Amino acid sequence: MLKDAIDLQSLRRVLVTKLRHHGDVLLTSPVFTVLKNHAPHLEIDALVYRDTAEMLTLHPAISQVHTVDRNWKKLGPLGQLRKEWRLLSDLQGRQYDLVIHLTPHPRGAWIKRLTGARHGVAQGYTGARGFWKSSFSHLFSMPSHGNSRHTVEVNLDALRRIGLHPDENEKRLILTPGEAAEATISSLLAKHSLVERNFILIHPASRWFFKCWPTTQVAALISALQEKGHAIIVTAAPASEELKTISDILGRLSRPVTDLSGQLSLKELAALTARAKVFVGVDSAPMHIAAAMGTPAVALFGPSGEIEWGPWMTAHRVLTSGHSCRPCGNDGCGGSKQSDCLTAIKVENVLVAIEELLQCP
Repeated sequence: MLKDAIDLQSLRRVLVTKLRHHGDVLLTSPVFTVLKNHAPHLEIDALVYRDTAEMLTLHPAISQVHTVDRNWKKLGPLGQLRKEWRLLSDLQGRQYDLVIHLTPHPRGAWIKRLTGARHGVAQGYTGARGFWKSSFSHLFSMPSHGNSRHTVEVNLDALRRIGLHPDENEKRLILTPGEAAEATISSLLAKHSLVERNFILIHPASRWFFKCWPTTQVAALISALQEKGHAIIVTAAPASEELKTISDILGRLSRPVTDLSGQLSLKELAALTARAKVFVGVDSAPMHIAAAMGTPAVALFGPSGEIEWGPWMTAHRVLTSGHSCRPCGNDGCGGSKQSDCLTAIKVENVLVAIEELLQCP
């Protein structure tokens, strides 16, 4: 028995923080589900960066989503201080009993102290010093070496550390698009004469270009799928570099595809992904969105690790190369932004993976 387990029945409000990127935030969604399932009376809030909030808003277990805007820095010292003070006042007003901090970001230690929460859980990461350790009542162990355990399980270790062990059926990712997003996608599909579950969604870009498959190979894949009679939708974030990638791909095609790149919110992308028969992409937030929506996913992995970041609890195929150096986490080979381990993945192998998923019941 865990001697310092926390009695959830004695708590009223919990704050879960994840100050990272979109995919990282989505991978915390089972934490909220498990907490609510085991203690339905709890009010559970989230604290994330503002641009990632759509990953958690409308989650049925979350009461409030608080945000930190990275653009506050542009307001100058006084303007940023006002925003930070308002956020802290809001958090203090919630009177949390427990803070669960899921990154080694120092803000979490300050929040635990300044909110006056009785309990706090955080990573016991290598190099943690006195201030960090004394800020939290419980520290959970991290894997002794990287790429050995999925990030969802690592997040759930925060709950195991306080005596709460999740069931398998509670570990699924949760992302709720909402009625407005669903209506938008219904309208777009009708506009482009597309039928639900009758198209393949390809999201080839990532904010991290060292994770991307070469555009020549993406174009070859799309052409081969079109030859087989598949309808294709292509998506990307509105970032200029991602849109350039899409333009390069489309310029290599002899047949048109439905191009929705730069046109969708995260909620709308989720609603669209849920209606695709297969998702194809790289290690990115849209790949995790596909997993959350239960859409079969083909994911291409290079420098990042599929054990830690692969599609979670959905039918999938992960494609990698045989390079002994991967997963290295480097910004392309030699810092070149291009990863040989991704370039080595053959179009033919991706096609086989897609066809296997299409044949799954």
